[in-house]
Amino acid sequence: MRDRDEPRLRTTPLWLLFFFLSLLVVGIALDEPSRVLEQAKSVCLACIGIG
Repeated sequence: MRDRDEPRLRTTPLWLLFFFLSLLVVGIALDEPSRVLEQAKSVCLACIGIG
């Protein structure tokens, strides 16, 4: 039985943190940052009328 003064550890935020960090690692492994930057360059060039 727990004492009332003992703080409870909430596990849901820890699981969510683990889940999103694993998604970040998978995205980096699939080379998504370079794809995002390439699309950003295309959009920027189209916005100023070059591309």
